[in-house]
Amino acid sequence: MSPLLYYALPALGSYVMVSIFFLRRPRLLHTPWAPTFCPRLAAHRGGSGEKLENTMEAMENSMAQRADLLELDCQLTRDGVVVVSHDDNLYRQSGVNKDVDSLAFEELPLYKEELEVYFSPGHFAHGSDRRMVSLEDMFRRFPRTPMSVEVKGENEKLIHKIASLVRHFDRNEITIWASEKSSVMKKCKAANPEMPFSFTIRRGFWLLLLYYLGLLPFIPIPEKFFICFLPTIINRTYFPFSSPVLNQLAAVVSKWLIMRKSLIQHLEQRGVQVIFWCLNEESDFEVAYNLGATGVMTDYPTALRRYLDNRGAQ
Repeated sequence: MSPLLYYALPALGSYVMVSIFFLRRPRLLHTPWAPTFCPRLAAHRGGSGEKLENTMEAMENSMAQRADLLELDCQLTRDGVVVVSHDDNLYRQSGVNKDVDSLAFEELPLYKEELEVYFSPGHFAHGSDRRMVSLEDMFRRFPRTPMSVEVKGENEKLIHKIASLVRHFDRNEITIWASEKSSVMKKCKAANPEMPFSFTIRRGFWLLLLYYLGLLPFIPIPEKFFICFLPTIINRTYFPFSSPVLNQLAAVVSKWLIMRKSLIQHLEQRGVQVIFWCLNEESDFEVAYNLGATGVMTDYPTALRRYLDNRGAQ
C-alpha cells in the first residue's frame, strides 16, 4: 500500500463515520427551527381538483377539510392589486388572451366554467364561484391560516406589495415565501426577511450535493421549508418534459436522488419541514408520509383528509 493510501483510507473512513453520526444526530451541532405551524394537509391552488383553482370557494372548501396550509401564486394587475392567479396570461384560466398586468382588477374576466386539473390530466374541476380574488381579500377572510405565496417573476413591485400586505395583516410567521428562482427569492427575503422561506431549485440541488458529499450535517440551513415534487409522480401525473424518454429518465434519477429517508429525517430533525407535491392519489400520500414528510400538497383536500383521518393523523 502506498503511503498516500495508508493515510487517506483511514481518514476517509473516519470522515464517513463522523458524517453519518451527525446526519442522524444533527441537534448535537444545530439548534432546530421551532415550527410555528405543522402543515400536514396543504391545498394546492386552494384545492384545484374540487373547486375552480384559487377562488374563494376553493379555499373555503379546503378549510372545511381542515387544511393546514393554502398554496397560491400571485400576479399584479395594472392598477397595482395583488391578485391570486397561477398564470400571468389569462387564456388558460378564462379564455381571454391578455396578461394580468394589462388589466385593472375590476376588469379581470371570470374563470372558465371548468378547468383541467394540471396534476390529474383528464380530470376537470367545476364551481359556482368563478371570480378571481385579491391577496388582501384572502388575508381578510383567513387571517390566521398559513399560506405559501409563490412569486414566479422578478417583479419587485409585486414582491414589495406582498411583503407590505403580510406586515399589515400581522402574518410574518405564517406566510411562506416560495419561488423556483434564487434571484427572485433574494428579492423576497430583502422585502420581508421576517417571513419563512422555502428552497429554490438551485438551493435544492445544493442541498442534495451537500448530502451526498457528507457535508450537510455541518452546514447551516436558513430555509424552513423544503417543498419538493415527489419523484414517483413523474411520467404519471407530472410531465416536466415533452419527451417521454426524458420523463422516464427524470423519474428514475430524481427517485434515486431525492427519496432518501435519512435526508428527510435529517431535515425534519433540524426543523426544516418537508412537503411533497402535488399528490392526488392515496398511494402517493402513503409514499410521502412513509418517507417522513411533514405534509402533502394536493389538489384534492377531501381525499387527503380522509386518508389522514383513517390513519389517525391530525
